[in-house]
Amino acid sequence: MNEYNKQNTALLGFSEVDITPAYPVKTIGFGREDELSRGILHPLSAQISVWEFNGARCCLIAIDHIGFSRENANYLRSGIGEILSIPKDRVMLCFSHTHGAPNESIEARYFGFLCRQVNIGAIQAEKSMIPVMAAWDNAYGDIGVNRRDGSHDLDNRIGILKVTEAGTGKLILLLLRLTAHANVLKADNYFISADYFGSVRDLLKHKYDCEVMLTQGASGNVAPKYFKSGFIPADANDSVRFCNSETALEDMAGEIYKQVDSVINHMEPHMVKHLEMYSVYQKLQADVPSYPRALEIAEEAKREAGIDGTSWLSEVKRLCDNGVKCQSETVEIQYFALDDGCLCGVANEIMCEFALRAKEGIHNDFFYLGGYTNGCTGYFPTEEEYDMGGYEVYWSMLIYYIYHGRVFPLNRDCASMLIDEAVKNAPQHLGK
Repeated sequence: MNEYNKQNTALLGFSEVDITPAYPVKTIGFGREDELSRGILHPLSAQISVWEFNGARCCLIAIDHIGFSRENANYLRSGIGEILSIPKDRVMLCFSHTHGAPNESIEARYFGFLCRQVNIGAIQAEKSMIPVMAAWDNAYGDIGVNRRDGSHDLDNRIGILKVTEAGTGKLILLLLRLTAHANVLKADNYFISADYFGSVRDLLKHKYDCEVMLTQGASGNVAPKYFKSGFIPADANDSVRFCNSETALEDMAGEIYKQVDSVINHMEPHMVKHLEMYSVYQKLQADVPSYPRALEIAEEAKREAGIDGTSWLSEVKRLCDNGVKCQSETVEIQYFALDDGCLCGVANEIMCEFALRAKEGIHNDFFYLGGYTNGCTGYFPTEEEYDMGGYEVYWSMLIYYIYHGRVFPLNRDCASMLIDEAVKNAPQHLGK
């Protein structure tokens, strides 16, 4: 330890805690009338990594959850910050977006339990810090399908951060960035589950005898290639591109392992030269629809997807009656930069094209713009998808507007505005 405990040596501490509910809870993710869980298919986990370099500390946490409300996410981040004596914007929460986890906004008892567990994990991680080396690389996997008609873009990068103990070279952590919705299990699953993220972790832990963290990419319009369901859902209604299988979770994990294994032995970790975490903020606008336009959307959602928009219509009417024509959202863009790689996250369900355009804008294949970071605030379509309408643009708002603080998607020009802001504020050493 003393040999490497120098000012220019990166330190890492890690812990994993169980966040599985011990009783039936209401879940979130399918807009079902009955969302009560009916048992445990797979346990849920939270993994806490504490990093330090040149005296500055930050914390990256991966959580099996669809994504908290921003209020709850910031509450947890602030608590972790107090434990580690760092500001909130140096705590990053990365949600897997599994559709098989509790609705923390409704299940207050569960949310309290989760926070206590993660706080304990942060203390444990802080106590376990050791000198480390690291390296980035990409594998490329066939795990997702662009579920929007006529759209074929995919971010098939499997970003890999390989971390080894500085003194021994022992592999201690694999941090992976994947891009596919964590809903291999569809709306006929009522069991608590980490979905394919859990299967990937289990397999890679077994194969490499190290800790494994997974973060979610820009997968708002990317469905998993493999799924398991007793019916064919709308987001997998193509037998050519999708595969319904009893072993779908294992199939997803197997594909990821195969691709990771093809590159991991060629990755050579080195002493870390740059490590930082920070946030910038951007205010974006969302127009409030006229009531006649809202009626059209509600009728379409009911006809095409069976969604009841009664409550949403009432809120739109209230806003219109009060002369509210626009709502805003302040988007936090957070960066975790380590040498030539960077996880950049926003809370929105951004589409894969966001990540592709960002990496081209910065000219760096290790720049990963992703969603479900520090919360989940609804779909954020590209300009092209905004024009398509449908579930990702309008219909989902009828169900989840109560969590997002607005009744309509962010305006059409906001996609380019966010991408430009994310690239502009990225660490300068990454190159643009």
